[in-house]
Parts: sequence; structure tokens; C-alpha cells
Amino acid sequence: MTKVPELKPTRGDALVAAAVLLLAAVCALRFWTPMAADAGAPEVVVAVGGEEVERLPLRGAERRYTNNGYTVHVVVTDSGVRVADADCPTRDCVRTGAISRAGQSIVCLPARITVTLVGGGGGGYDAVAG
Repeated sequence: MTKVPELKPTRGDALVAAAVLLLAAVCALRFWTPMAADAGAPEVVVAVGGEEVERLPLRGAERRYTNNGYTVHVVVTDSGVRVADADCPTRDCVRTGAISRAGQSIVCLPARITVTLVGGGGGGYDAVAG
């Protein structure tokens, strides 16, 4: 029977282990600290025809935007933003309801108007379970 040599950790093994622990710590900090894009007060960004036309604070406001012959009535409250009325054929933007988390959008395709909520940092992370 052959004798198996005894393995002892070397200085290189310790360096690799330290590098793995450091990388794990950096990844954990990146995941649990707020991102710069999420900082600040939430804002409503309105784009017409792909061009940003207005940024509104998340406070009471009402605006009407017209493009391609359609008018969209946007209502901003302290808790979110919604499209109250639109004269486009399908009115999908109205049926979307209110949005209240950063990253959510309302889109009116016939009018080519998008309403997006950005900033605030209150959205948290989404998870997909499979």
C-alpha cells in the first residue's frame, strides 16, 4: 500500500483565500449599500417623442402633454404618478394605474409619451425565483 503524502497549506494558499474573502466582502458591500442613481428625492421624468421635456418632484401637480394629435393628462401626488385621462384609442396608459417605485414607467404608444419615476432609493431589489 502506498502512503499518501500529507498536504500542508502554503503561503500561496493563504493569499488565494484572502483574495476570495476580500472579493466576497466587496460584492456584499456593493449589494447592500445604496446606489448613486437611487440617491435623492424621487422625480417624475416625462419624455415626449423620446426627448425629455420635464422633471417634476413627487408632489401634487397636474400636466397635459400633446403629441401626434393625442393629449395625455398626468397627475402627480405625494405617493405616486398616474395618467388620469388620455384621448388615445386604447387608453392603456390610463389602465396602467399609479406607479410609486423608482424604475416604473407609464407609456402611451400612440402619443409617444413616457412617464417614468426615478431616484428615491425606496424601490429595493427585485428578485426572480425559478
